[in-house]
Amino acid sequence: MFLGTYEPRLDDKCRLVLPAKFRDQLAEGLVITKGQEHCLCVWPAAEFAAVTRRMGRAPVTSRSARDYLRVLFAGATDEIPDRQGRIVIPRALREYAGLRRDCTVIGANTRVEVWDSAAWRQYLAAQDETFAELSQEVLPGLP
Repeated sequence: MFLGTYEPRLDDKCRLVLPAKFRDQLAEGLVITKGQEHCLCVWPAAEFAAVTRRMGRAPVTSRSARDYLRVLFAGATDEIPDRQGRIVIPRALREYAGLRRDCTVIGANTRVEVWDSAAWRQYLAAQDETFAELSQEVLPGLP
């Protein structure tokens, strides 16, 4: 499980240092994909394989499923962190997420999300207002 919020920076070679708490879970390899709201999703390779198997159950007759899977897989890349826990973020993914220098990396349960820091602050400010209201819709019965 990935938890927490961290604020690393992209270096001059477009590498991102993964938070130390995440490195063991990602050391064997990871997949970076486009996420919703213009963030990047970083999946442990084994978890991405499991998610891919579940996605494989989507009917090929569904245009929306085909469209989603095409965009997801076409933009995905697999990486292995170096000894310092750094990964290269490819140009196309940096552009998609608007990553320049300051990044925010968040734990999102089974995956990690990478955001442009300004975009994350804007998103979080908008979501903080409705967070309490959403809990009953998303997780009914949660105290």
